[in-house]
Amino acid sequence: MFKYYGKYTPYMFLLPAGLVLVIFFFIPFFHTVVLSFQDYTNSIYSPDFAGLNNYIDLFKNPIFYKVLANTFIYLIVAVPILATIPLFLAILINQKIRGITLYKILIYLPVIVSIVVAAIAFKWLYAEQGILNYIVTALGFNAIGWLTNPKWSLYSVIIVTIWKGIGYYMMIYLAALMSVPKELYEACDIDGASFIKKHLTVTIPHIMPTIALVVTISSISAMKVFAEIYVMTKGGPLDSSKTIVYYIYERAFENLDLGYASALAVVLLIIVMAFSLINILCFERKKYQL
Repeated sequence: MFKYYGKYTPYMFLLPAGLVLVIFFFIPFFHTVVLSFQDYTNSIYSPDFAGLNNYIDLFKNPIFYKVLANTFIYLIVAVPILATIPLFLAILINQKIRGITLYKILIYLPVIVSIVVAAIAFKWLYAEQGILNYIVTALGFNAIGWLTNPKWSLYSVIIVTIWKGIGYYMMIYLAALMSVPKELYEACDIDGASFIKKHLTVTIPHIMPTIALVVTISSISAMKVFAEIYVMTKGGPLDSSKTIVYYIYERAFENLDLGYASALAVVLLIIVMAFSLINILCFERKKYQL
């Protein structure tokens, strides 16, 4: 059968994946771009052509800059932690120690827990009369409004994202560590290199593409966080924990302003593509040089 197609055989194998991309990515993407030039304020069934008005209103709206700042705070706080702590844990678990399987299960367990369940559990922990405030008051401090104080709400949600993602990225690093030649570690031992120096000179350079992958995935995940915010804070208080994706949901499904929400989605896509390009330039430039 495949001999009949000859040189087109590879394209036949790529066709199913190509159809999935066209149906679930390219068509919705171009449809979103079209929607971003429509005005749905008068009617959601017969929108008017708005031109660039949605984008102009977007960049004039102070709430947009607030949610953009929240998104970047989420990115700056969560991504470095998700890129370093899982690597540290992967290096430790990659050693020959007792009960290694149990440690892997315990660290990976949060990954298989539903994000909604995790958010509800943490919301209970963060409650005014919750366990965390019980510990804080027992130590002699005043209770903290983890989800009700604008200073703490965003960081309280970030902790849930970090708790949920550490095990996932640790497994990615573990898979990469298996590809590091053991002879390099043995040479370091012969030279008398310390544990830290051995991993700084051998492990990290060898798995740099994996580190770049983790940074990219965690960055995209941080910029599109939604479920934690929806369950725990609804973007409040005073928009202190509202990010771009939640703002898109709010404008599209609560305010039915589909044009404005679509313009937000296009801006978010541009930001994500910019971060992906930065990742390529910083971590994988040599791969694309001719």
